[in-house]
Amino acid sequence: MNAATTASTTTAFDVPVPDVPVPDVPGRLPVVVVGAGPAGLAAAAHLVGRGLDPLVLEAGAQAGAAVREWAHVRLFSPWAEVVDPAAEKLLAPTGWTKPDPATYPTGGDWAECYLQPLADALGDKVRTGARVTGVSRAGRDRIVDTDREAQPFTVHVAYADGREERILARAVVDASGTWATPGPIGGDGLPALGERAAADRISYRVPDLADPAARARHAGRRTAVIGSGASAFTALALLADLAKSDDGAGTHATWILRRGVSGSTFGGGTADQLPARGALGLAAKAAVDEGHADAVTGFRTHTVERDADGRLVLVAEDGRRLDPVDEVVVLTGFRPDLSFLGELRLGLDERLQAPTALAPLIDPNQHSCGTVYPHGAKELSHPEQGLYLVGMKSYGRAPTFLALTGYEQVRSVAAALAGDHEAAERVELVLPETGVCGGAGLFDQPATDTPATDIPATDAPATDTPVSTGDGGCCAPARPLIRLDGPASARPPAPAPSRTP
Repeated sequence: MNAATTASTTTAFDVPVPDVPVPDVPGRLPVVVVGAGPAGLAAAAHLVGRGLDPLVLEAGAQAGAAVREWAHVRLFSPWAEVVDPAAEKLLAPTGWTKPDPATYPTGGDWAECYLQPLADALGDKVRTGARVTGVSRAGRDRIVDTDREAQPFTVHVAYADGREERILARAVVDASGTWATPGPIGGDGLPALGERAAADRISYRVPDLADPAARARHAGRRTAVIGSGASAFTALALLADLAKSDDGAGTHATWILRRGVSGSTFGGGTADQLPARGALGLAAKAAVDEGHADAVTGFRTHTVERDADGRLVLVAEDGRRLDPVDEVVVLTGFRPDLSFLGELRLGLDERLQAPTALAPLIDPNQHSCGTVYPHGAKELSHPEQGLYLVGMKSYGRAPTFLALTGYEQVRSVAAALAGDHEAAERVELVLPETGVCGGAGLFDQPATDTPATDIPATDAPATDTPVSTGDGGCCAPARPLIRLDGPASARPPAPAPSRTP
C-alpha cells in the first residue's frame, strides 16, 4: 500500500491496529466534530443532510456526557427551543417520540430523550470514549505556510481503552463546549490562594440535592454560593427548598457577588421573554427575602483559609473575612479549553476568547441573549480555513449563549462546508429578550439604573443554564413552574429535586 495514501496508527502499547486509508482527494475525508453534545450532534445531523460524512468524537462514555452531569436540573428553555430541526428530521424515521414542545426538560431528559436517540440514529458516525488530544495540519505545524491549506487536518485521538489514532479530516468543527473548564473562585480569574488545598469542600457545579451524599453535605450547614447568573440562582433556590424541608433545618446560604448594585440583579423577572428564566431569578430573590440566604456584595475572593474545625473562611482582596462555611459552590462561569488546538491558527478576541468577528456581537457588556446579532460560518471562521468553533465554545467566556444560537451556527457551518454559501450567509434567528443574561458591566462603572433591590448586580451570568428541578420525564408534562409574581411568602415550597432514571 502506498505510504502517501495511508496513515498507520498504534495503540498506547505499540500494538498495531489496521491502517486507515487516506484518500487523495480532501473532499472525500470526513468532517470531524469534536463533542457529542447538543451542538455537536446537531452539526452531524446537518452535515448528513448536506451529503457530507461527519465523524463525531466524544470523550465521555455516552452522548451528551456533560449534559448528564447536570441531569437533575431543568432547563429554562422548553423542548420547542432545544431540538434542532435537522436532528428532528433525522430522528423521524426511527419512530422517535417528540416531547411536548411546551414543557421544560431536565438535563437528564434532554440527554435520554433527544441526544442519545440522535447519537443512535447517527450510528457509527459517533464514537464515544474518544478524546481529541490535538489537531493540526498533516505534516505542518502552525508556523509552516507552504501548501498549508491543501493539507487535510490531522486529529489525534486517545481512546478509553488505551489506543491512539490519527484521523485525517477535510474540516474540523469543535463543539466540545466549556463544561470541563469552570471559572475559579479568585476574583482575578486565577484560583484563590488555598483554593486547591480546600478542594474537598469546594464544588463547581449546581448541587444535586436529591443525591443523598450531596444532600448530607449541605443539609443543616452553611454554604457559600459564588456567582450571579442562572446557575447561582438555581443553587440558591435549591438550598432554600432544602432549608424548608424536614431534614434541612439550619441550612443557610451566603451569596457572594463580586460587583455593585443594578436593577438587573435578579434578571428579567416577569418581563423576561423566557418565563422560566424570569421565574428563576425571582426564586433566588425569594430565598433572600425569606431569610434562607444573605448576600455579600463587592467581594472578590483572594484567599481560602480553614478554621480550627476545618471549615472554610473566605478572605477578600480588601481584607474582609466572612464567617466560616461548610461548603463553597463556585458558579463563576466557564472558559474554553484551547490546549488541543495549539498547532492551529486561531483568530480569537483577546478578552472573550471568541472568534474575532463574533466577539463584538456577543460582548456581555453590550448584549444580552436576545440582542446578539444573527451569525454563522462567516463570523465563526478562523485564519485556519476549515476550522470552526461552535456552540458554547464559540462564545469563549461570554455567557450570553442559547441552544437556539448553536443550532443556527451549525446549520450555517454545514452549508458553508457543502459549498452552499448563499445558505451559509442566510442566517436568521430571533432570540428572546432577557435580563438574566445581560452584561456584567464595566469593572469600576457605577450603576446608573434604579436598583430593584439592595442586592448588587450580576457578575458573569450564565445562559442556557438549568433552571430548576422536578419531575416530568422525557415526554410527560413537566411539573408546572412556579410563577413568583406575588409576595415571597405566597410561594409554596417546591418538592425536592429528583434525578431522571
